[in-house]
Amino acid sequence: METNYKELGLKIGLEIHQQICSKKLFCKCSTQFKEKDLGIEFTRKLRASAGELGYIDVAAEFEQSRDREFVYHGYKDEYCLVDCDESPPYKINQDALMTALSVAKLFKLNIPDEIIVMRKVIADGSACSSFQRTALIGTETKDSFIETSLGKVRITSLCLEEDACKIEKIEGNKVYYSLSRQSIPLLEIRTEPDIKTPEHAKETAEKIGMILRSFDNVLRGIGTIRQDVNLSIKNGARIEIKGFQELRVMPKIIENEIHRQLKLLKESKKINPEVRRADDDGITTFLRPLPGASRMYPDTDLISIKTKDLIKNIKIPKLIHEKVDELKKKYNLSNELANELIKKKIDFNNYSNRYKNISKSLLADLLVKYNKENNLEKALDLLNSEKITKEIFDNAIKGNVDLGRKANLNEIENEVKKIIMENKNLTANAIMGILMKKYKGKIQGSKLIEIINKNKKFILWRNIFQKIL
Repeated sequence: METNYKELGLKIGLEIHQQICSKKLFCKCSTQFKEKDLGIEFTRKLRASAGELGYIDVAAEFEQSRDREFVYHGYKDEYCLVDCDESPPYKINQDALMTALSVAKLFKLNIPDEIIVMRKVIADGSACSSFQRTALIGTETKDSFIETSLGKVRITSLCLEEDACKIEKIEGNKVYYSLSRQSIPLLEIRTEPDIKTPEHAKETAEKIGMILRSFDNVLRGIGTIRQDVNLSIKNGARIEIKGFQELRVMPKIIENEIHRQLKLLKESKKINPEVRRADDDGITTFLRPLPGASRMYPDTDLISIKTKDLIKNIKIPKLIHEKVDELKKKYNLSNELANELIKKKIDFNNYSNRYKNISKSLLADLLVKYNKENNLEKALDLLNSEKITKEIFDNAIKGNVDLGRKANLNEIENEVKKIIMENKNLTANAIMGILMKKYKGKIQGSKLIEIINKNKKFILWRNIFQKIL
């Protein structure tokens, strides 16, 4: 039986977290996340501190009660004294700031006149300082939404913040963290609870992710974008589900969480606001109570940022779907090829101008297939100058082709005549097979067909001659 989500009073909102830039947010360390050559190890125990309102957040208090010990590993070029909370932060990463402002403008959010960096209390060890720096970049307007198959989904806010440390392992009461991910610039986009179904949540996350990938500064790869789901049903409470790495599992996990809450309500049990983790088996498990606003307070190590002059320099890129449509129309490419060219950041306009003798669809296909190969451009040069054919392109990429001399058309034409006269029963297709084997990689198949067709009269004369005899 199909679930009636409207009758359930289902509300779903998303938090999209996207890593950006090649340097960290408040220092010059790399964001490449290689985690090679351990440079430092230190241990800490964290205490929950009061927020701006003077209260200790319930989630931070819960983490402190667990009395865990945190071990931090710093790797070469991916940590410094700022990451270890032994030095004040540098000035905010300007590239990250401008990217965040551009995203805010693209989503038609209201950008404040002054941006203040805040500290958000984090006591689970994922920030070795016990706080995460975050800045509100944009807030909702009547025009800040995206269109989806089930209507508008409003964009509530955009923050620029530090990413957290990554857990390496847990041993008893000790949690081991890597500092490499800590302070990678992170965009956090929140939506209103306008999402109507589990599949709609997946569609919305995909669309926001596509928009973010239109920006050059956005990092790619596993773990560079993460989604949290906030959901509730009638007579329940808001639950935040963290840990989505693959969008394909999102609908299933949401469905299972809805069924979990319905079971609790049926048993007359209370649903508490809490944070839960999305597990690989499609269910959720408790992490901690849902945090509140009391965990925020201003960072006195950083001055506020005036945005008036910055806004003048904001540049909004073409969106991915616009770039795809442009390639399709200009070069008559398939949707799949155009998508792959954009996804792999291949400058097809440049390659098209350089290799004018290669058909556009073939050129696009080769660039997509071999874009990481060292000999790609050398092989394309050979193909463009007709020194090789597409049939042996793979061998040319690997450097395994013996080019020899370029095939001479007069030589091939004489060979055609010779084969016709010496092999009385051969068809044109059979002749083609012999020639392709002999001249493989030295001439295009279309040229061979042209030569054979030109010499068809010899086949006709041969047949007449055979009948006379």
